[in-house]
Amino acid sequence: MSISSHILDTAKGKPAAHVPVELDRDIDGEWTTLNALETDADGRVRSLLPEGTALEPGMYCARFATGLYYEREGITGLYPTVEITFTVRPGESHYHIPLLLTANGYTTYRGS
Repeated sequence: MSISSHILDTAKGKPAAHVPVELDRDIDGEWTTLNALETDADGRVRSLLPEGTALEPGMYCARFATGLYYEREGITGLYPTVEITFTVRPGESHYHIPLLLTANGYTTYRGS
């Protein structure tokens, strides 16, 4: 039971390495931070949930600090933060949240 992510800089055709990522969960109407880490050299976070934390149904938000990535790459980006809010449904065991990124746009989808 996990949540993973991958960021690809589609303009440069390479993974977005070392981007800070935070995972929050809506608990009783309050957003609670579950974990904060960063993408690896391949632009991946293999497990956003902290070790020993069960994937429970509810609303989650993955927050990507893309402004730090743009700054490091010498890019003027439009979106300093990208937030992807998604619903975990009962019976689901894995969510993969990819982020395709450019300086002036982004897209996401449910990966596998």
